[in-house]
Amino acid sequence: MAATSVYSIVLALLTAVAAGMVGSFALMKRMSLAGDVMSHIALPGLGLALLFKINPLVGGAATLLLGTVLIWSIEQKGTLTTDVAIGVIFTAALAAGTILTPSEDLIEALFGGFQPLTLGWFLVGVAGVALVIIFLALQRHRLMLTILSPELAAAQGINVSLLDLSFLLIFSLTILLGLRSLGALLVGALIIVPAAVGRQIATGLTWFLTASSVAAVVSVAAGIIINLAYPQVRIGNMQLNLALGPAITSVAAILFLVSLAFKTGD
Repeated sequence: MAATSVYSIVLALLTAVAAGMVGSFALMKRMSLAGDVMSHIALPGLGLALLFKINPLVGGAATLLLGTVLIWSIEQKGTLTTDVAIGVIFTAALAAGTILTPSEDLIEALFGGFQPLTLGWFLVGVAGVALVIIFLALQRHRLMLTILSPELAAAQGINVSLLDLSFLLIFSLTILLGLRSLGALLVGALIIVPAAVGRQIATGLTWFLTASSVAAVVSVAAGIIINLAYPQVRIGNMQLNLALGPAITSVAAILFLVSLAFKTGD
């Protein structure tokens, strides 16, 4: 196996660890649909980057950053709720992304797939994963306090607004890291579905974060194996396309169904 493929696989597995942790906090913050919606904000950037022949993730990062700050700004002004702001920006981004993305690249942008990854970009990705994990490890207690009681958090000197923005940026960074393997349409599933699995089987914050990350890593690992071993499966006259993104998401969904049998008491 080429080194570039190894880099891609390792980065995907590391991203899964970060995605499980981010998804756990997103679930507690009731942002379960935000991952799916915010991932589409990257589409216009992906489309522009593909048109101008630059790294698609650079374009995706630019529009994700812009969209995240815009959502936070609207939320702070209090004119619209966060879900409404995300919904408006989502529809605009999806339309713009579909228009701008070249038709031959649209499927890959939506559903993902490994492309050669240089050592330099691999190290950038590892640094991004490390940033996500370190932030959540250091801020987990403050995040929990803002989730349980924003007023109490503010009374204890926590800048709730700044912490919310920081989490949104970390959330967007995690989406960006997952775009290569799952695409804009499915990357949100890597954040939310494993966290839903962790919520079913774990009690306590540490076990919740651990179970979510393990579920995400298992989903990615199994999805990669399925994609490499059986990229296409024929059942009678029907041919199934087991692309990487759908394969990972399908495994995560199966894990969630299995976890329902092991649901812990509240």
